[in-house]
Amino acid sequence: MLEGRNVLLIIGAGIAAYKSLELIRRLRERGVGVRCAMTEGATNFVTPLSVAALAEHKVYQDLFSLTDESEMGHIRLSRENDLIVVAPATADLMARMAAGMADDLASTVLLATDKPVLIAPTMNVMMWNHAATQANVKLLRARGIVTVGPGSGDLACGEVGSGRMAEPHEIIAAIEYVLSPRPLEGASALVTSGPTYEPIDPVRFIGNRSSGKQGHAIAAALARAGARTTLIAGPTQEPDPAGVALVRIETANEMLAAVERLLPVDIAVCAAAVADWRVATPANAKLKKDRNGAPTLSLVENPDILMRISQAGARRPRLVVGFAAETEDVIANAQAKLKKKGCDWVLANNVSPGTGAFGGADNTMHLVTASGVEDWPTLSKLEIAARLVERVGRHLAGHNLTGSA
Repeated sequence: MLEGRNVLLIIGAGIAAYKSLELIRRLRERGVGVRCAMTEGATNFVTPLSVAALAEHKVYQDLFSLTDESEMGHIRLSRENDLIVVAPATADLMARMAAGMADDLASTVLLATDKPVLIAPTMNVMMWNHAATQANVKLLRARGIVTVGPGSGDLACGEVGSGRMAEPHEIIAAIEYVLSPRPLEGASALVTSGPTYEPIDPVRFIGNRSSGKQGHAIAAALARAGARTTLIAGPTQEPDPAGVALVRIETANEMLAAVERLLPVDIAVCAAAVADWRVATPANAKLKKDRNGAPTLSLVENPDILMRISQAGARRPRLVVGFAAETEDVIANAQAKLKKKGCDWVLANNVSPGTGAFGGADNTMHLVTASGVEDWPTLSKLEIAARLVERVGRHLAGHNLTGSA
């Protein structure tokens, strides 16, 4: 799969830099051309001579090298490879990537590249868990940068926890994933994500606790797989996914209108938590408390967007995926939803208090189809998105007709 590919490996200044030597060796065994750039600090952990001997190429270190830069070396490095891998990716290097700095060769190459980037973070557990690092990782992922690791266990500093750099075989598996053929190339997709806000008056609204994390992650994964993806997003704090067209809405009716403008598409994933009801006639001015007590709100049902998509006739997508957020009888309710709505798949999860599903980083999903139920292990929402998109790719490759599972 990797034969004939070219990778630029940027080695950061972490104790785990010794693993980069094994990574180079394993890549070369697979027929991968490896060029290497090292930060100044990385040379304290591994020598440029060792790196060059394994890679069979010179090592790049200096942004202002007269020899290299006479031919715009940092631009060539950033463009003449299929992938850039940063291993180890230290907290400092990730912070500079997030800030768009270009004060050394590594950061300049990363800022100038138009190629995919894979990073393997490693650091002390407290540094990894720090809010600044987590914010940087979140931002980098939103820009389309793929991460592998870190793992958990004994750290070089003597502490225990997350922060171990992924092993070479794990990094190679991630490289194969990034460089694998894009299974949804040429397909079109729409994803709905986040909550809807239904106004009561200009100040108040009816809404729900959806963060949009899962829907945004699915949109990003579809785009990485090659699908032309449009994300229809309700109010959310999630960063915009890279490579995705974005349509912002607030209400269920606005979401439905956006969906209908986009149809037909090949794939529709309805991950949004659309409010079931809205106020029939929202007030034009802020409602005030008075002696008459709380106002009476007259509610009407919102449109069923998933059902509308599933029953769109000739404009119906080849694959329609719904979500079922339940607090009890998760599987039974999801199976009933699958039948009632007419969609192809339903991803069901338990959102009871204490599960952490709303707003959390992880989820436990069940894929419900006409053929049965697949129980997925607890995964991060990013991993769930990747698994769903892989499943979508297999489905579309193996079936020409909608409705097969």
